Amino acid sequence: MAEANYPDDLRYHDQHDWVRVEGDSATFGITWYAQDTLGEVVFFEPPEGGTALTKDQPYAEVESVKAVSDVIAPMSGEVTEVNDALSDSPEQINEDPYGAGWLVKVTLSHPEEAETLLSAAEYQKLLDR
Repeated sequence: MAEANYPDDLRYHDQHDWVRVEGDSATFGITWYAQDTLGEVVFFEPPEGGTALTKDQPYAEVESVKAVSDVIAPMSGEVTEVNDALSDSPEQINEDPYGAGWLVKVTLSHPEEAETLLSAAEYQKLLDR
């Protein structure tokens, strides 16, 4: 499993999701904390390409040896790409949650929502509560 870390170039949702914003598009995934809490990920149920996502609403499921958990959209937009490699290797979510374990790429419908997300430092304070 990956070492605990929260990259400074990402924004974080309080439901343990991360966003890498690049202009009007973004990449979504789950945080190190989320994958660590879930344990060994054995299945990822992604949305279809073209699916409209709404901030704070579930858009996918991650199944681990412990539980099945909804993945919450940190921002609103339309799914443009799904990480198909996770269907054969869902453990990449554990091994590299910010790299090979990304979940979806999205064209953002409300890029300003990034302002409501947490910085790495703010997210780590949330975890320390």
